[in-house]
Amino acid sequence: MRILLLGATGRVGSDILKLAVADQHDVKVLVRSPEQLEVSENVTVIEGDVLNESNLDKAVQGVDVIVSALSTDKTTTLSESTPMLIHAMEKHQVKRIITVGTAGILNSRTEPDLYRFESSESKRKTTRAAEEHLSVYKNLAASELDWTIICPTYLPDGAPKGEYRISEDVLPEDGREISVGDTAEFVYQTLLSNSHINKRVGISY
Repeated sequence: MRILLLGATGRVGSDILKLAVADQHDVKVLVRSPEQLEVSENVTVIEGDVLNESNLDKAVQGVDVIVSALSTDKTTTLSESTPMLIHAMEKHQVKRIITVGTAGILNSRTEPDLYRFESSESKRKTTRAAEEHLSVYKNLAASELDWTIICPTYLPDGAPKGEYRISEDVLPEDGREISVGDTAEFVYQTLLSNSHINKRVGISY
């Protein structure tokens, strides 16, 4: 499989990269700082920025699927780059994308007409990150792409345990946290199984 991985130097992205490399997939990464990567033979590194349309176009060309583990980093990177990414995917006829979002953009269990970050379920004092991820969701939902958004709750570092709960469009009941390792593992398994098409998927222990 030919995979474009965005956010490969981040916590979740770096774990996804290790899983894909171990299975001998051809992985292309678009990164601003290539020196932060441990590169193997089947990894193609493109130095660039997701906010640069020509960089994105080059990265998307020739791949089968895109995995985005980009974070917000207190910026508008997600909301600015997603329309360009969708355009590049449509241009190069790439249909499948899996992104890592946040549990804040899942539906609230207690107030179903609201997203979690808008409801009393959320303990966050700021909604900036959730609003950025919501922009990704709305853009993907309006497209013709086969998308999936994996939505972890509190995300501490940690190796995969291999046991967790998932639920489409809402967070598993009483979900509190999920490790970086298990989140990366679930993203990777979703990629392999081509499941949860056009769904947000909550994940937690």
